[in-house]
Amino acid sequence: MADDRVPMTKEGYEKKRMELDRMMGSEMIEVAKRIASARDLGDLSENAEYHAAREDQGMLQARIDSLKDQLSRAMIIDKSSLPTDAVVFGAFVTVKDLDLGETEIFNLVGPGEEDYRTNKILTNSPIGQGLLGKKIGDVVQIQVPMGTMRFKVMEIRFED
Repeated sequence: MADDRVPMTKEGYEKKRMELDRMMGSEMIEVAKRIASARDLGDLSENAEYHAAREDQGMLQARIDSLKDQLSRAMIIDKSSLPTDAVVFGAFVTVKDLDLGETEIFNLVGPGEEDYRTNKILTNSPIGQGLLGKKIGDVVQIQVPMGTMRFKVMEIRFED
């Protein structure tokens, strides 16, 4: 998994880069100040503020490390070079849920651009993986945590 490329648009990459800069800058400085202030209160063994600040620092560092990893494996995708007759990164896919009879539109995106409220789903999510490479008219069964979903690909489109 360490050498898996992470597809993302230039915008998604920049958004993650700015988030990383913010965390490494202002957020890490704030946590360091909290640790220093708590340390000044004395006995560290019973100092809840100190331990909470150290825990926050560890969680922040883990988020920073994760973002650095994603950015180091980023593969900037030029949407104009992708095929338009199959479901690929950046596509808007209209599918019909064959069990519920409902139609949904998914937009396959990379890390930093996902928004499940607006159906912007990651290409490496179960639904994203199940739809990748499919063409109009294809029926796909996708295993998700709540069971199996059956979709028919109705339309594939791209927006600039």
